[in-house]
Amino acid sequence: MQPEPFKMELKGIKMTKKLIASAILLATSSVAFAGTDTPHQFEKCMAAALEERPGEIVKVEFKNEQGAHMYEFDIRGIDGSDWDVECNAHRGLVSEVEREVDNVNHPLFKSKAKISEAQAREIALAIYPGEVTEAEYEIEPTGSASYEFDIDTTISGHEMKVEVDATSGEITEANREIWQIGLE
Repeated sequence: MQPEPFKMELKGIKMTKKLIASAILLATSSVAFAGTDTPHQFEKCMAAALEERPGEIVKVEFKNEQGAHMYEFDIRGIDGSDWDVECNAHRGLVSEVEREVDNVNHPLFKSKAKISEAQAREIALAIYPGEVTEAEYEIEPTGSASYEFDIDTTISGHEMKVEVDATSGEITEANREIWQIGLE
């Protein structure tokens, strides 16, 4: 019986190197997959993300965000925090840095949240029906809090990343995830 791919544990630098090598392989082949002639800047994005938030990359996602291809690096920072660093795949420039917190009771999240996770899920699933496969709790660059759900959609068959503002309940982002490597 083979182990489930996302239940693996990172074993120091050796696993990080495997993760990065896998991401580079996918990134270099994603030009044809994404249907564009513009080369993607994976290595430049990775360096920029680690410069922005030094630490260990534990997951990389490639997504379509309003027509732009983006890499999102989940970094376990040397500061002890977890960070999501987005980088434009064509330009190689960091576009957004969000802090992940471990749960809704984290003081930074709790102080902003006016709607529950159940309400946020209901809002997201009303627009993007399917199964929530992952939930994250994020502090946006502005200081606001948001729920981010990965939804395996039943209608389109794609995985969507849907952000719901934890104060207003508005959907602030909805992007199609193309691939992901690393820890869930």
